[in-house]
Amino acid sequence: MGGHHARHGVEESLSMRRLALAVIVPIAVITLAALAWLWPTEDVAPVDQQSSAEQLNGRVTSVETEPCPPDQEPAGDQRCGTARVRLGDAADAEVVEAPLPTGQGAPPIAEGEDVVLLRLEAPEGVEYAIVDHQRGRGLTVLTIAFALALVAFGRWRGLTALAGLGVTFALLVLFVVPAILGGESPLLVAIVGSAAIMLTVLYLTHGFSLSTTVAVLGTLTCLTLTGILSAVTVSALHLTGMTDDISTSVGMSLGINMQGLLLAGIVIGSLGVLDDVTVTQAATVTELAQANPAYGFRDLYGAASRVGRSHIASVVNTIVLAYAGSSLPLLILIVAGDDSLGGVVTDQVVAQEIVRSAVATLGLVAAVPITTALAAFTQQRVQARTA
Repeated sequence: MGGHHARHGVEESLSMRRLALAVIVPIAVITLAALAWLWPTEDVAPVDQQSSAEQLNGRVTSVETEPCPPDQEPAGDQRCGTARVRLGDAADAEVVEAPLPTGQGAPPIAEGEDVVLLRLEAPEGVEYAIVDHQRGRGLTVLTIAFALALVAFGRWRGLTALAGLGVTFALLVLFVVPAILGGESPLLVAIVGSAAIMLTVLYLTHGFSLSTTVAVLGTLTCLTLTGILSAVTVSALHLTGMTDDISTSVGMSLGINMQGLLLAGIVIGSLGVLDDVTVTQAATVTELAQANPAYGFRDLYGAASRVGRSHIASVVNTIVLAYAGSSLPLLILIVAGDDSLGGVVTDQVVAQEIVRSAVATLGLVAAVPITTALAAFTQQRVQARTA
């Protein structure tokens, strides 16, 4: 029995290396070449800002409230008055005064809180305005807690998952965003960036195995399919990608093709769920093959597909809930309005979210049979050689 498992491991290792040399290595080389070709070589010029206000950090030392003017109604627990803010941690740091922010969305201010101010040059002299709270310390604590929980539960896998998360963040910040700002095609940049993320993160997180290689092939195939489907759908429905003030501002001030940016968002957003499905399917086929070496292609494909159907049913609900959660203010406006259901659904704002969910779902549905078939075929070849 021990000799059989050793031989099985050797055969799988040989099959994995052959597959990597024949398919994965060329894909990696093409991805690296595309990264080098699209990599931004010049610093992106900053957008001209209408306001030259300097941003400062400080701590509120005291708050003096006063009755609000009749024409200024504070929202929620906001108050009118003045806050004294110390600019720095030193005892002799400058202390300035700023009016308490009021209005919809203005942050409520209390003594002892760390805040962000703007230093404004006015004809009457220098003025200060409180615009937000500082969140650096809280986010640092949350990030540390997240990392510790992941490593404590996942151990080595948790550590590699953190490394993979770092690679993803680095590629998005250093390549995807600067390349799009540099004028490259957003869809092309998204596909190349997603391929680089996928190749690095999957092998880093799950190890260099036959199962991971199959998951990479399945993810890349379905990611390409998702890109094609999203391009066809967005073009057919005449979606522009400009649905709110932020997207309109980005398109007008930076000259970015917002339709292409919409496609890029769909591709990148689909990647995280796609690799989850493909890794699960590849691992399921591997476990089934090891549990019952007598299983052939049809047995492995049928059993793993049943698992995949259950997985897809839950993942689709996850996708819809994720988009619904991020678009909750929009849903509230829709429910509060008197528009007909047909008019609401066909509106570009809602149609764009429907396209995101539908295209991502089609990519996931395709991922199950494609990855399962690849995994069953490779496992059958491995078992045939060990027989």
